[in-house]
Amino acid sequence: MRWLVNALVVLAVLGGILWWLSAPEVLPDSHFEGLTGDAGHGELVFWAAGCASCHSADGARGDDRLLLAGGRRFETDFGTFVAPNISTDQEHGIGGWSLAEFGNAMLRGVSPDGEHYYPSFPYTAYIRMTLEDLADLKAYLDTLPASSRANEPHALAFPFTVRRGLGFWKRLYLNDDWVVDGELSEQLLRGRYLSEALAHCGECHTPRDALGGLDVSRWLAGAPNPSGRGSIPDITPGGLTWSERDIAGYLASGFTPTFDTAGGTMAAVVDALARLPSEDHAAIAAYLKAVPASE
Repeated sequence: MRWLVNALVVLAVLGGILWWLSAPEVLPDSHFEGLTGDAGHGELVFWAAGCASCHSADGARGDDRLLLAGGRRFETDFGTFVAPNISTDQEHGIGGWSLAEFGNAMLRGVSPDGEHYYPSFPYTAYIRMTLEDLADLKAYLDTLPASSRANEPHALAFPFTVRRGLGFWKRLYLNDDWVVDGELSEQLLRGRYLSEALAHCGECHTPRDALGGLDVSRWLAGAPNPSGRGSIPDITPGGLTWSERDIAGYLASGFTPTFDTAGGTMAAVVDALARLPSEDHAAIAAYLKAVPASE
């Protein structure tokens, strides 16, 4: 019987270690002290971060894009994820969240209840946001209309239904390192911030490994469409031959150099990015020309 007792003790200790390693890591409330939020600037952060592209109704136009009731479905190799309600509704949305709760969702992928969020929510990019932009975004979201639409569960198969396992995934993939580093001009720093953090370009344009993490060695080199329909293009200098002026013009108008227009999910992305100032379009364009070319 001694061997059985020893085995149970070892299993209990091992289980405790695994439980500790997979626990959500949250930032304390004090991390967000002193931040008041500027809703005016938060509107720009909102469009740069693409919030409406996922959380408004499919096909929404104009002011309807500001009703963040969720419900869009995203098909992936791991199952179907459903965008949640992030409107100001107190029950179904995020209207009752504090800045610290919002910050931990955005920067750490942890819900107010202490559960891991799935990385279909791009907190792996948002972790690089400045605290000022985070507070400004929250201030702007607080001005938007409420929706009482109830959230739907994701359609996932075991073992992906076990959220606790995301704690191990985060240990592999959640960090605030910049992909493009080194001595960068002020314009490139701005372009990097917009591309790698707010606009989270890598979430779609970078291929993933078997665990769903981004393969940063092939940063922005194109990827299969998670829906299984077509592919997402290479936007490094190895695949995108447009000039900086062409790229900036596309982000501002949705027109390619050959006068084609943005389509698919990119149409919503361009609709959001077009609301940024021309300096930001130029910064993103400069960044895309500076990233390493794909092979």
